Amino acid sequence: MVIESLINPFRAEEHPVRMFFVGLLYSTVAVFLSLWIFREESSMVMVFLATMAALPLIYNTIKFEEKKDVSSLTEQTLLKEHGKALSFFLWLFIGSTIGFALWYVVLPTESIGYLFESQIDTITDINSHVTGFSIQSLSIFKTILFNNFKVLIFCILFSFLYGVGSIFILTWNASVIGAAIGNTIRTEIFKLTDAAGLTSIAAYSHIISYGVFRYAIHGIPEILSYFVAGLAGGIISIAAIRHDFGTKSYEKILMDSSILILLSIFLVIFSAFLEVYVTPQIIYSIYSF
Repeated sequence: MVIESLINPFRAEEHPVRMFFVGLLYSTVAVFLSLWIFREESSMVMVFLATMAALPLIYNTIKFEEKKDVSSLTEQTLLKEHGKALSFFLWLFIGSTIGFALWYVVLPTESIGYLFESQIDTITDINSHVTGFSIQSLSIFKTILFNNFKVLIFCILFSFLYGVGSIFILTWNASVIGAAIGNTIRTEIFKLTDAAGLTSIAAYSHIISYGVFRYAIHGIPEILSYFVAGLAGGIISIAAIRHDFGTKSYEKILMDSSILILLSIFLVIFSAFLEVYVTPQIIYSIYSF
């Protein structure tokens, strides 16, 4: 009851940036507890522990957002209010991702093999489907868009069935992206030290910024789309328990959730476009020297 009680929805929405450090804490505690107690199965246990820490906060926030839906607020105002929750959700995710990436970089290779085994398998599988296509191939765009839509559907479905079920999928994605960022940074550091020995702080900063920036451009709108979808599904789930079907309040909730789902679909398409056509060009132009 200690970790999950550090912050409540009111304070989180008032100071969303603080959730970065909360996410960093959740991921760090999950990393070391899973390695210490469940070393052989730590790659999945880590995700479950980070999810468990976030569950009370996410659940209470979605209940809070559902109450806003049955108030007299206009749709435009509701979207602004939901934006507060989505802002701290995003900072929580970024903090968790950076936490996973940090420990991927600094922990010994043996520990990484246990801790990120499933995540590394997922990254390898994703890369195997992309290999062989040109950078601006329509096939890559279709593949990425299809995969992102599957995650989006799972977020809505899990949130509807379990209330805050999508937080597990999002924490899993944070661990996968964190592993990808950590692997990029770790690989580039090894290359640099092999070629030039000890390097300057500027060189390490260059590598770290490259590792983060490579995934942040398209990753932020993509993850935001999943949070929007998860919020929509969670609101419908809680409303289904607390209100009768067919009432005016429930109709308003369905309208609000439908708008959120449409927004999440737009963000998924936009993030896939960025990932295929924009991110590679920006990364090449900035870090090719």
